[in-house]
Amino acid sequence: MSQPQGAHLVGSVPMDTTEEVLRAAGENLRGHLRRVPDGETGEREGWVAFQAGVFARHPDITTVPRGDGGYAAALPTYQLRDGADPAGIDLRPLGYADAAEASYRTFRQLREQGVLGERTRFLVSLPTPVASVASFVTAADQPRLEPAYQAALFAEMRRIQNAIPAADLAIQCDVAVEVAMWEGLGGIFTPWFEPVREGTMDRIGQMMAQVDEGVELGVHLCYGDYEHRHYVQPKDTAVLTELGNGLFARATRPLNWLHLPVPKDRDDDAYFAPLAELRLPAATELYLGLVHADDTEGTRRRITTALGVRPRFGVATECGMGRTPRAEVPGLFRQLADVSAAW
Repeated sequence: MSQPQGAHLVGSVPMDTTEEVLRAAGENLRGHLRRVPDGETGEREGWVAFQAGVFARHPDITTVPRGDGGYAAALPTYQLRDGADPAGIDLRPLGYADAAEASYRTFRQLREQGVLGERTRFLVSLPTPVASVASFVTAADQPRLEPAYQAALFAEMRRIQNAIPAADLAIQCDVAVEVAMWEGLGGIFTPWFEPVREGTMDRIGQMMAQVDEGVELGVHLCYGDYEHRHYVQPKDTAVLTELGNGLFARATRPLNWLHLPVPKDRDDDAYFAPLAELRLPAATELYLGLVHADDTEGTRRRITTALGVRPRFGVATECGMGRTPRAEVPGLFRQLADVSAAW
């Protein structure tokens, strides 16, 4: 192929309402998208930041000083109250199911009006349990509260799948904190489980297993975008390739797509070379997050280099657009459409 096939919206879009996001996607990217997210508007615009309220409102959990600097140092931290039984903690509702049900109604209306393609699915992007637990729970209580948070998230995934027809639904697992753990960065990214790689793959595998047959499943691997910074600049795609291959081996059902980030300053062969070892199943779409704002020429260079390693892939931004200035979004949508062929 001479150009990428299709485009993917990772999740967040800096607009005010779900309807605004869906209309913009339909007007600019109709035919290029197999699935469309609601933009994670409102309280979800900061990815997992709103999950702090989930811990704050529980009577058996209390706020404590974080006590460390570095990445996400401004986030609050929580621990179990003395004598509290972690087995009795129910953290629901998390807010994801409520948002998905409301957004799906808007999605269905706009699809019926012809704003979106007839076969377009509604995409729900969900952070892994590790993301919220690592971000908000003290190190001592992470292993104690992880089961409660995981149970709450999996219950919300079940609610979403009960509310939205399988043929209309796609679920994406957002894997970001685990990438930092895999890289051994420490600090907020210090894992509470060992061995790290096996524990990481087990946890992501458990989340993927919650997605029913008939519902599309995808994974977004990420190096972070908090305050427009990566946790660490990736040397190349070797870690992403290793994680991707691990996911394919762990999956108990088909993985419909995999999204990988590409930094703006990387259009060199060395960055993309490890992708030659990615054992991508024939039915799995690969999306490379190589589209960056105000960098059309750079985008085309990255595409050219990537095509030398992976002859079939679609395009996306590196992460969600939620931290992107709103004025840059129309240009990003145009780039996604201009550099990819429609399905």
